[in-house]
Amino acid sequence: MDLNNMEENTVLITVVDREGVGHALEAPTDMGMNMMELCKSYELPVEGTCGGMAMCASCHMYIISDHDLGIRNDDEEAMLDQAFFVKENSRLGCQLHIAPNFNGLKVQLAEVGG
Repeated sequence: MDLNNMEENTVLITVVDREGVGHALEAPTDMGMNMMELCKSYELPVEGTCGGMAMCASCHMYIISDHDLGIRNDDEEAMLDQAFFVKENSRLGCQLHIAPNFNGLKVQLAEVGG
């Protein structure tokens, strides 16, 4: 993907699916989208069952790159306390609102447990 031809309000994010395949996604920074919505728009296997309310963990992902995405809010912490396969770098995609500092972000979709 040619970074020079990307639109001004767009960042490049890599999402590694559960099979280990990386997907380079162009993400708008001016639409208020979150990572769950971005993954769904590219038809990656993220359910977002609760509609982005931090109540289901079906958009659980791991932050692989060294990006400062802020701290988890209380709702996100509470949901991750109940989720499977949680790691130190776990986040809920619905709580990560795409911003210019996401350029180059790399995440991996978490395993689905139960």
